Amino acid sequence: MLIQDIMTKRIVSVHMDDTLAHVKHLFDTHKFHHLLVVEENKLVGVLSDRDLFKALSPNAGTPSETTKDAASLHKRVHQIMSRDLVTIPPRAGLLKAVKLFNEFRVSCIPVIDDNIKPIGILSWRDIFEYMEMNQQQKRFVNNP
Repeated sequence: MLIQDIMTKRIVSVHMDDTLAHVKHLFDTHKFHHLLVVEENKLVGVLSDRDLFKALSPNAGTPSETTKDAASLHKRVHQIMSRDLVTIPPRAGLLKAVKLFNEFRVSCIPVIDDNIKPIGILSWRDIFEYMEMNQQQKRFVNNP
């Protein structure tokens, strides 16, 4: 099975100078866990919802918010994003992806083309969903 067949093709990206307030809005709106950081159509980083939660004050956006709490929303993506990228090409096999997840202990792997342009994202959930679907198809074939 090729990565291009199981990856999530819908990606949402941000730029290095976007604010964490913008990032928080995207996470709240789209209900996913990773954003790809792109500059000039090239992948330069990844930002997870966990990265965001660590960077924001717990009181930001609450009634007890202070000026310091609000300032955390004005930080920029480049200040907290991960620059150590683990990527995979779309024509790589599933076993290659599993090895990358295990070796680097990441929760997503951006799928990039030859120009480092992101074309998808692979999470361990994508792999689990594929495995479940594959097992269901096998059961159907064996027990029509």
